Formats: sequence, C-alpha cells, structure tokens
Amino acid sequence: MPFVWAFIIGGAICVVGQLLMDVFKLTPAHTMSLLVVLGAVVEGLGWYDPFIRFAGAGATVPITSFGNALAHGAQKEFDEHGWIGILSGIFTVTSAGVSAAIIFSFLAALIARPKG
Repeated sequence: MPFVWAFIIGGAICVVGQLLMDVFKLTPAHTMSLLVVLGAVVEGLGWYDPFIRFAGAGATVPITSFGNALAHGAQKEFDEHGWIGILSGIFTVTSAGVSAAIIFSFLAALIARPKG
C-alpha cells in the first residue's frame, strides 16, 4: 500500500505542476519556482514531515521536497547557530544534491551530442 500512496501523491504533485503550465500558462521555470516555494511553506508550517511519513517517495521525489530541504536545513541551523545558520543550513543540506546534478549533467554533456 505504501507504493500506491507514493504513486498517487507524487502523481498528484506532477498533475498540479502540469495544470499550472497548461491552465494558468506559467512557464516551466515559474512552475518549478512555485512548487519549491510551496514545499518550503509547507515545511515552515510543520506539515511536510507528516506528509513524508504518509506519502513516502511520493513526497520526497518531486521538486517540492527541494523546498522542504531548504527550509528544513535553514530552520535546523538557525536553531543551532543563529541568523548565520540560515545560509549555512541551506548550503549544508542541499550541497550533495546540487553537486550530483552538476556532475551528472556534465557527464551527460560529454556523452550526448545535441542535434541542431
């Protein structure tokens, strides 16, 4: 059953993103930014952790989880180190994911040759 909920919730987040682009004519960049901010707001309200416990990968894989990670890291480091922790927390929590994205994108660019 956890797989079913992950599929439904993850799919619902993707449907919201697609509707934002199709119905409201938002660009992909605006849609992505809005979903990241939505994830940060939900984390700020303290609702994202229960959401993850319920939906599992359906809540941790979509772009909303990036906003969750940013807000979670900032909150945690703020509690430990004060105002400077807001910046350091954002970088600490997301550095591995961002670094992996840059490295894998670079490797893909070495292998693939775009047409055009």
